[in-house]
Amino acid sequence: MKGKPMTLVGPELKVGDAAPDFNVVDLGLKPVTLKDTGNRVRIVSVIPSLDTPVCDAQTKHFNEAAANLPGVDIITVSMDLPFAQKRWSTAFAVDKVKMLSDHKDGSFGSNYGTLIKELRIESRAIFVLDADNRIRHVEYVKEVADFPNYETALAAARAAGAPAA
Repeated sequence: MKGKPMTLVGPELKVGDAAPDFNVVDLGLKPVTLKDTGNRVRIVSVIPSLDTPVCDAQTKHFNEAAANLPGVDIITVSMDLPFAQKRWSTAFAVDKVKMLSDHKDGSFGSNYGTLIKELRIESRAIFVLDADNRIRHVEYVKEVADFPNYETALAAARAAGAPAA
C-alpha cells in the first residue's frame, strides 16, 4: 500500500483452482455463499472501499461493462458495510453489479487471499469463475492504488463461456 508491504491472509489462488466457499452478506443483510452466486460465469471484483477513487472507478467500469456481457454476473466484494454499499450504489446508479460485504468475518478475504491483515480491508483483485466454480482468471493487483487489467478479466469471462455480445 503506497509502497509499504502488507500481509495478505490466505492462499494465493491460481487459474484452475476450485473457487473457495465464503460467507458474506448482501445489501439486505442476507447471508450469501459461493453456491448462492449461481452457476453462470462470474467476475468477482475485490476492492478495499467504495469510498476511494480507484475502487469507485473500478466498480463503475464493471457496471458499464456488464451491458456488453450477457450471461455474466459481476460481483463486487469489499469490507464496506452493506449500508455504505447501498448508499454508494444508489448515489451513482450502479445497478448491474451485485454488492457483497465481507465485513462480518472476512471469510472471502481469508479464503481468496485478499484480506490485508494490518488494515482488515480487502486488497484489490479480480477473479473470473466459470459455471463449474473453477477459477479461469485471477489478478492480485500488487499496489492497492493501481487499476486491474480490465480487458484481461473481460476476455477471460468471455472465454469461460459467456455468450458473445
